[in-house]
Amino acid sequence: MNRILKSLLGLGALAVAATGAAHAEDAASWPQRPVKIVVPFQAGSATDLISRQLGAALSTELGQPFVVEARPGAAAAIGSTVVARAEADGYTLLMGGPAALVTNRFMQKNLSYDPDKFELISMVAITPNVLLTTPNQPFKTLPEMVAYAKAHPGVLTYASFGTGTTSHLAGELLKKTAGIELVHVPYKGAGEAIPALLGGQVTMYFDTIMTGLPQVKSGALVALGMSNSKRSALAPNIPTIAEQGYPGYDIAPWYGLVAPHGTPQAIVDKLNAAVNKALADPKLRDKLAEAGAEPQGGTRAEFAAYIKSEIPRTEQLIKQSGVTMQ
Repeated sequence: MNRILKSLLGLGALAVAATGAAHAEDAASWPQRPVKIVVPFQAGSATDLISRQLGAALSTELGQPFVVEARPGAAAAIGSTVVARAEADGYTLLMGGPAALVTNRFMQKNLSYDPDKFELISMVAITPNVLLTTPNQPFKTLPEMVAYAKAHPGVLTYASFGTGTTSHLAGELLKKTAGIELVHVPYKGAGEAIPALLGGQVTMYFDTIMTGLPQVKSGALVALGMSNSKRSALAPNIPTIAEQGYPGYDIAPWYGLVAPHGTPQAIVDKLNAAVNKALADPKLRDKLAEAGAEPQGGTRAEFAAYIKSEIPRTEQLIKQSGVTMQ
């Protein structure tokens, strides 16, 4: 009996060892088929554009296609849930950001995924938001808009690319800072919000510079101010909101690649190395910079530290803004 038991235990140990070796081999040879990057916002959004640029670079680096799939809705919760529930094999990734990884934990009571249950790969980029309006409004500058809003409380509206996103919170922060009333109108992304703004359904829109600036350059829209603390090299003539009388006003979208919880460490490390190598390439950096994105990169630990620092800051902002949970 003892011999049989020992034999079975021995076979079990061999099976475990074989399984471990197989996992190691899989990680070493990964990827062997196309990898999907889920974008939790609409196609054509800044998240989508950054994902496509990075995906093309990773395809070259790792030898397999990196296919971008837009799964918009619920302030990035839909796409995030898809990835959180995907098989942890390295073939489904998420281009996460403030909404997916930080804000939703405070904004949605019954969140369908755990923001802390992702394998962090790397920060990718940061972009500023720009407050846009149309040329036919009775104001052309931020101070004029604030004065008009105070004279007509609750009349002006602003679009965002989703409740709980930096686009939404940028408006809430402006309301709080400037002491004005604005009505928030959420959309799924720039593909919906910009046509709504151009069509007169909303007065203003906090958009990323990546998708908003071309509309400003064409004359279709007017920029009232940048949401981050410094001017963009792409649009040095657009002042920040902070420098127009609201010091300390600073909020901007950021983008980072993550994988489902339990994705093998070797695959995550391989992805981190590939992302950092891609972001060090002048060609990709130039493409991102031309679109208004500031390349980041770094270690997984640095990415984790950044998110950790954003959590209390975001929670405080939401409380100060009076935004209620869904």
